[in-house]
Order: sequence, then structure tokens, then C-alpha cells
Amino acid sequence: MKKPFVSKEKLEEIAAQYPTPFYLYDEKGMRDNAKKVEQAFAWNKGFKEYFAVKATPTPRLLKILKEEGCGTDCSSYTELLMSDACGFKGSEIMFSSNVTPAEDFQLAKQLGVIINLDDITHIDFLEQVAGIPETICCRYNPGGHFAIANDIMDNPGDAKYGMTKKQLFEAYKILQAKGVKHFGMHAFLASNTVTNKYYPELARTMFQVAVEIKEQLGIGVEFINLSGGVGIPYKPQQPGNDILAIGAGVQKVYEEVLTPAGLGNVAIFTEMGRFMMGPYGALVTRAIHAKHIYKEYIGCDACAANLMRPAMYGSYHHITVMGKENARHDHKYDVTGGLCENNDKFAIDRMLPKIDNGDLLFIHDAGAHGFAMGYNYNGKLHCAELLLREDGSVEMIRRAETPADYFATFDFTGLFKNIK
Repeated sequence: MKKPFVSKEKLEEIAAQYPTPFYLYDEKGMRDNAKKVEQAFAWNKGFKEYFAVKATPTPRLLKILKEEGCGTDCSSYTELLMSDACGFKGSEIMFSSNVTPAEDFQLAKQLGVIINLDDITHIDFLEQVAGIPETICCRYNPGGHFAIANDIMDNPGDAKYGMTKKQLFEAYKILQAKGVKHFGMHAFLASNTVTNKYYPELARTMFQVAVEIKEQLGIGVEFINLSGGVGIPYKPQQPGNDILAIGAGVQKVYEEVLTPAGLGNVAIFTEMGRFMMGPYGALVTRAIHAKHIYKEYIGCDACAANLMRPAMYGSYHHITVMGKENARHDHKYDVTGGLCENNDKFAIDRMLPKIDNGDLLFIHDAGAHGFAMGYNYNGKLHCAELLLREDGSVEMIRRAETPADYFATFDFTGLFKNIK
């Protein structure tokens, strides 16, 4: 069974100060994991993890990862602003966007970040609106299905991201003619993989293309970004990824493909979000209602507006009833929120211990793509984010949204000026 990173007693203490629902993050877990990622790729002198800001766009957490040597991967204007405000500068930021507005490219160029072009048509667009930098990256999409040992992992051919191989080669030729001196390559072929073979297989695909680029174009790719896709085991019985084994697997392919081709100085980048943060954040909510009709329902003070993955994808998030970790799981519940949507459920037909009103529920593995995907449907407000420090203290790193925040964009009307 999954074990919360905080005790019931500590959680009740926190909830006495900060009303539920709230997100709680584990600083020690984050730091230990970041160090392990660095260790896994220490064999590559240029390695850098560019944390995917979209997964958890919270400044305090970004600063912790910066202290551990990470950069950031951004996909929008505001993520660029956040990274810059948190102290990430220049090549510490990757800008991987798609359908990119002019102002986003202009800010990226102004900040001197590494721009990752999603489409060959973006070359002319970038040149017109901001100018072509000396260092640039291109995103590759090989198309078709991506499989490991005949198991299909994902379908890049249906993805809107990246360039075909022909376009990729043409893009490098065009960019070289426009004065680019330093080239990178990026690809994302599968999401949330729970296998140590994904990164090495992806690396082989990209490394072989890099060798072809050198042989055919005379361009030596200087960095290769394996992007994200390294997942986490959401279900208790799932085995997790071994990042040390993954790093060793990439090293083996590197030495087989790149080194003999004279590309032994290529830097390896990653841009993981889920693996870096997912297990180290939880949504904490309190049971406030029990309903007995055709099924048994437990209603919480959190809802899909706080964590939408189960409603949107049918995703599994493990739930611990705090203080009842060792009790029999002999009650079948749908665990729900209060939205006017029937898919507002954190769990369906989940076997859990008997839940009483007032029990704290710890919803695991919500540290990535949790708070970030929140919304305001039904006028629901974003909850607070809290950090459980390594010394056991708790720090509020984002306050809960208020009705005044919700109505702030109507400030020009004067209708809600007295709401707090």
C-alpha cells in the first residue's frame, strides 16, 4: 500500500491552521529525487534536467529544484515570466511551445533562453517577430507508433507536436544558413511510461538521427533533449521506474551510437515533470457528507476543480483514509466532490475503510498536473498549496483563492468592489 509522507497527527495539526482542501508537498522527497536524477546521468558532463513548469507552476517549488541544479522547461509567456522571476536565466530555460504567439517568441528571445521550434514554418515566423538566435533546438516527430518489444507505448503519428524527419533535416539546413551555430534536438514519444526501457529506446531513435544529421549535413548536434514521459506508479501494485537503471541504459546507447560517430560530447537534457514532482505532492481533503442511495457516496470538500485527472482521464489516484491505514478495506465507495458534474469523482467503486464525516483523505501522487490543471467551474476556488519542510515545519507557498480573486477580472465594473 502507498504510505503518506505525513502522519495523521501532523496532518490534523496542519489542517487546524490551513482549512482543507489543500495541496501538501514533501520537500525532502523532492530534493532526494532530484539528487538521484542527477546521479543517474552524472556520466554525461553536460546533463541538465529542465523541470516541466506546466506540471507544477509554483515558484517556491521551482526555487527548490533550482537549488538542486535543475532548469525549467516552459511552454508559454507566463511560464517564461515565472522562471525568470525565480532566478532561472538564459540557457537554464528551455522554451518548448507550439502554435506559438509572436509575443511568446519575443520574450523568449529577449530572455536568451533556448528556443525549441515545433514546426518548420516557425523558422520564418521567429525570424520576422524576434530574430533567429545562435543556439536553437528542433522538435522531432518520427510518426507512426512508438513500441518497445512490440508493446505499443504511444502513437506519435497522431500527435500535433514536432517535425517529420524530412522537415527536421530541412530545418537544420535553413537555420544553419541563417547563422545558427549551436543545434539541439528534442522529441517526446510517449507519456507516463512505467518501464526502464523507454528513455534508452527513445535515446536510440534520436541518437541515430543525430548521426545521420552529422553525416548528411555536417552539423554536429550539441544537445539532445529526451523530454519527459518517464512516469510514476499511480497504483500500489505497480512497480516504479528505476532512474539509475534508466540513466545507465541511456549511457549504454550513447556509447554504442554517438561516441563511435564522433559525437561523444553531446549533452543530454531531460524535462520531466511527473517523475520529478508527482509522488511528492498530495491533495488533502476532508469527508463532509455520506450519501446512501443506489451506491455509497463519500462527499469531500475538494472536487474535480482541485484535481481533474480522475474526471478527465479516469486516472487512478490512491486514497489513504488517515488514521485508518491498517483498517480493513471492506466498504465500497464513490468518493466525490460537489461539482454539478457526475464525473466529479476521485474514485469509483473503491474499496476503502469505513469513512466517517471529518476523516482526512490523503490523495496520493497529485504533485504534478494536479493544482496546475485546476479551474473555477461552479465558482469553485483554487485551494492553498503548502510545503512540508525537511525540518517538519509547514510553509504556505500559495494562499487559497478568495471570492475577491475570482471576481478580480470584473474590477472595471464596480459590481463586486465590496467582496473579500
